Amino acid sequence: MADEYILEVKDLKQYFPIRSGWFQRVTGHIKAVDGVSFAVKRNEVLGLVGESGCGKTTVGRTVLRLYAPTAGEVWYRNAEGERIDVAQLSSKQVKPLRREMRMIFQDPFSSLNPRRTVKELIGEPLVIHNIAKGKAMEERVADLMTEVGLDPNYMERYPHEFSGGQRQRIGIARTLALSPRLIVADEPVSALDVSVQAQVLNLLQGLKEQLGLTLIFIAHDLSVVEHISDRIAVMYVGKIVEITGAERLLRHPLHPYTEALVSAVPPADPDIKTQRIILQGDVPSPANPPSGCVFHPRCRYAQDICKQQEPQLTEVEPDHFASCHFAAELNLVGIGG
Repeated sequence: MADEYILEVKDLKQYFPIRSGWFQRVTGHIKAVDGVSFAVKRNEVLGLVGESGCGKTTVGRTVLRLYAPTAGEVWYRNAEGERIDVAQLSSKQVKPLRREMRMIFQDPFSSLNPRRTVKELIGEPLVIHNIAKGKAMEERVADLMTEVGLDPNYMERYPHEFSGGQRQRIGIARTLALSPRLIVADEPVSALDVSVQAQVLNLLQGLKEQLGLTLIFIAHDLSVVEHISDRIAVMYVGKIVEITGAERLLRHPLHPYTEALVSAVPPADPDIKTQRIILQGDVPSPANPPSGCVFHPRCRYAQDICKQQEPQLTEVEPDHFASCHFAAELNLVGIGG
């Protein structure tokens, strides 16, 4: 069944050196991503969720080789069906894959050059990859703007003349310019108003179905991720602690951290009363993570083994993976639980 996966990530690590002193010697490492493994099927949306600083964005950027990984494998199946370990490629070898693997950035204003028109911004990838220039490029830009719900007559305008939601649509059009197969959407709606968030989420969902896209959707808000994702992976201090289908994760979490995240999601029915789980303490530093289970200092179910032995991400139930020593024993509460 491996051929149905467009992306397979195995034991991915991304460490950033900590330098200090006059000679800037390396005195330690920030373990932003520490042994992450997951796979994404064709035409699937995998949600990647967790608190700020847990390593979500670093995973996305490392998968696309915007960062060279410290260790691990990133197997991508290209349009010809060939499996390529992106982690082993040089910068020159990665360039052809940039057409197939693209990113939507978090801040639609800072990711767009304010000195360039919308036509230049959306058309730039087409020019760089020698796909279209001049009139052909302009026609492609017009088609892309229509596709994301923008008026092509505005292509000569500048980013500051658009609202936040419109700027994010420009960013999405720019991402789609090269007809990618895999898109990493890095918190694409976190900087937008709630009403505009819904519009952009609906747009991405529609484009995914229309164009057959595969998405890794990164966000810190579980209520946003659940609306667009087929499966959800939960990250904590550089590690994936749980991964399964979106609905199953919300209704039947197996990791205590996921249970706390789910408790923060407001129920659709206002008459349903839920008990919010308030985690004690601070998120550990990825430069000095705790021994054993990284979540044990904040876990209300922690036992001695949690402090001493690191749990592995294992299949506790069919297609439901969790890294908790007591995942099979705890009766955790989800939405509607």
